[in-house]
Amino acid sequence: MPRFVIGFVRLVDRLNYGVGRFAMYLLFVLMAVLMWSSISKAFFTPSLWTLEMAQFVMVAYYILGGPYAMQNEAHVRMDLFYAKQTPVRRAWWDGFTVFALIFYLGVMIWGAAESFGYSLGIRWTDPDTSFLGWSWPQIGRLERSPTAWRPYLWPIKLVMLTGFILMLLQALSALAKDIATIRGETI
Repeated sequence: MPRFVIGFVRLVDRLNYGVGRFAMYLLFVLMAVLMWSSISKAFFTPSLWTLEMAQFVMVAYYILGGPYAMQNEAHVRMDLFYAKQTPVRRAWWDGFTVFALIFYLGVMIWGAAESFGYSLGIRWTDPDTSFLGWSWPQIGRLERSPTAWRPYLWPIKLVMLTGFILMLLQALSALAKDIATIRGETI
């Protein structure tokens, strides 16, 4: 394999390892938020922010932990036929299915990027009324949740976009490893 591919695989694996290890500790943050929610409901005035904050932390936990799980091959598989295959044949199957994952992640990144832009208040002008068909972004208000707490939504949407990009990078890393396995090489 070319050196830049090996460097890319090592960089992505190291990055997703660090992010995944960080994401593991978000479970403790989630437990602390839920514990505070229980205590505040039992002894004080119930907090408005705890349920939504728990949802945000849970989203960050599984979105940022996904690439780490993929790197460690911790996702659930149908081992009925897969486990009986040789490593080269498994690499062929993984290489084939990673293209479906890359397409799916491309769609998710596109949607997450548009949603993130919307949460920052970026609106695109109407192409029918714009100059020569060009659309120019218009900055509006920041999107907020329609709950009593009303947090801004751009931070969690940025986490989602980042997690999808990291998953795409990990899928490309897995594809490079599969190609190396098929060629009889190791990375």
